[in-house]
Amino acid sequence: MSLNKNPLAHKSYDFALKIVLLYKELISINKEYVLSKQLLRSGTSIGANISEANGAISKADFSAKISIAYKESLETKYWLSLLKDSDYLDKVKADSLIESADELSKIMFSILKTTRISK
Repeated sequence: MSLNKNPLAHKSYDFALKIVLLYKELISINKEYVLSKQLLRSGTSIGANISEANGAISKADFSAKISIAYKESLETKYWLSLLKDSDYLDKVKADSLIESADELSKIMFSILKTTRISK
């Protein structure tokens, strides 16, 4: 995958990497295993689904994968908020990651509007 040619793929990969590092921190320092595992799954799934969308065989396939990635970004924001509100995650770090997930969500929503209108 060429991340340089696809800003969304690049942003989602960088975001996934931050989620992986946060997961490692949450399990080693905070000994939190349940919520952090959910966060790891949803936060890394965004980029994985974007990668699959980039290899889509049709517009419908592309739209379906972007839709899944969009929903995963919403789920990721949920887990980040829950970790923040339960004091497992620092407010500043959580808010920064929520903002990044929100940026990804907005980009994907815009893509979905465009691809679904042009059917």
